[in-house]
Amino acid sequence: MPVDSPATWMIEQEALALLARLDSVKPFSLLETMLPAAALSPVAQVAIDRFLVEEREALRVDVGAFVAWLRGPGRAASAQAQQRRFVMIRLRFNTTLSHLDMFCDAISQRSENATGVLLSGLEVAAAEALSLPGGFYDDPPMICYLDRGPGAAIRRARTRLPGGRSNPVAMIRVPRERMVGNGIASSLFHEVGHQGAALLGLVDSVREALNVRIAHTRTPRERAAWTLWSRWISEIIADFWAIGRVGITSTLGLLAVVSLPGYFVFRINTDDPHPTPWVRVMLSCTIGQALFPHPQWARLAACWQAFYPLHTTNDDVRAVIEDLLATMPELAGLLAEHRPPSLRGHTLREVLRSPGMEAHRLLAILDEWRLEPRRMRDASPVLVFAVCGQARIAGRLGALEESRLLTRLIIRWALRSTDDITALCALRSDADAPRRVRPLPATASVPAH
Repeated sequence: MPVDSPATWMIEQEALALLARLDSVKPFSLLETMLPAAALSPVAQVAIDRFLVEEREALRVDVGAFVAWLRGPGRAASAQAQQRRFVMIRLRFNTTLSHLDMFCDAISQRSENATGVLLSGLEVAAAEALSLPGGFYDDPPMICYLDRGPGAAIRRARTRLPGGRSNPVAMIRVPRERMVGNGIASSLFHEVGHQGAALLGLVDSVREALNVRIAHTRTPRERAAWTLWSRWISEIIADFWAIGRVGITSTLGLLAVVSLPGYFVFRINTDDPHPTPWVRVMLSCTIGQALFPHPQWARLAACWQAFYPLHTTNDDVRAVIEDLLATMPELAGLLAEHRPPSLRGHTLREVLRSPGMEAHRLLAILDEWRLEPRRMRDASPVLVFAVCGQARIAGRLGALEESRLLTRLIIRWALRSTDDITALCALRSDADAPRRVRPLPATASVPAH
């Protein structure tokens, strides 16, 4: 250690050590092994690796500039000033590693036996649920990963990460206990709904409409009910999205998630963005009736009320819930007919309601698939999930059969996606081949075989 400036020397060595550790951070394409069918989509893989490379290069430049400053004008600065400047760079370094770990937690699961392929298939389904006719936005890449817990969650694309940079992909956390079978589509498409709502600016738009409704309330109790709807609107819109995509399949999955001890089912927590579970299921049935009218929604709501009779809760909670029930049909109609600026004059019903999701049509499709299983294998994920949920509530598909069927189909979606990407690359390769082959000179002769 130099005797003239030991503090400066120590800080410089720490900065150089950051560079050494930074060099050990490799792209995921060089780190993770996985089956082709379990791999991320090329768009997602490129987006993540580009994000991390750009972050590492920016940090490398900053560390280099700091070392140059330390060896030049910064050598005359106090040890305190040198340390303060270095600590800020080290904090950025730690943020870069936290981003790496965030993606690593999701990507490393792709190497697990069977799990990786299932996640890849769910990504195909999520991408379809996010895609809307009309070109209202550019679909961001989506990746799924497993974690513990009863519900799913999403880290949306294009939101700020620690450090200020924008997240390059949407990351959907899928609960392990729901893989695969009852409720997976509900959880998955609810989180997709959060991403879609953000891309379309739905939360602010609907909340503005709710504020207008609140301004025209006639009684304090009515005003309190609409104020609660406004507080919960983010989760309500995500539920609306899922119901519009797969119909009663969404509500069945929701019912499974929020089936908790009665205290939690009736608990009204104004700090929670999720509606009270009892109210949430009833609202899901009301939205379903508005989008796909059928007596099944009333029957499902009656089952829920039989599971958790309203009279079993206390008077204060029951009074609030009754006010919410009274305003529920109007809220469902307001959502269905809402015309946000991002949809260019279309209503949410027109854009988010998947065509052909009526109960009788889905059951007719089930009959066709049983006669021709090939048609089910080639069907879209959204339609498959909708048919399975409809068949289950109609008593025509058992839970075990549904789980086995969906497992096979999700794997098939992953394989089909992989085959499509391979075929696309092959076509592009063939199209580029004439440009890549150098023509023989005019005087050259082709040797005989």
